[in-house]
Amino acid sequence: MIKKEYYDYNRFLKDTKSIMVKVQKYNPDSIVAVARGGVTFGHFLANGLGLNFLFTINSIHYNDTKKLDSFCISNIPDLTNFKRVLIVDDIVDSGETMQEILKILKNKYPTIDFKIATLFYKKEAIIKADFTINEAKNWIEFFWEV
Repeated sequence: MIKKEYYDYNRFLKDTKSIMVKVQKYNPDSIVAVARGGVTFGHFLANGLGLNFLFTINSIHYNDTKKLDSFCISNIPDLTNFKRVLIVDDIVDSGETMQEILKILKNKYPTIDFKIATLFYKKEAIIKADFTINEAKNWIEFFWEV
């Protein structure tokens, strides 16, 4: 059985503010939130950073707590007019999905500087976020999922 950890709204606000301070130095001109897990985080970051350009990209690699054998990435946004794009998600778990998203976006927009921000990371992930705060040792149950 998977051990679960509840991530509440107050901790989310504190963590988002902390990451926002770090992200301000990067000065992104837009955010791409990975749907669905990164949408709430992306919305709060966009508001806090005063960014009008918040996009979503869809990715499916889990069914509840079960990792699927394949993943589907769709809804690629038009980022033609941007230079520094922050990709946000709730967690980099294995890193496979984020690695694929980054590959797709870099291939389509080779001149854009992409950075990644997440609320959680796993040490063993194959890709690391540029801005993150919490190591995930359990399955994270986010307040927006309950």
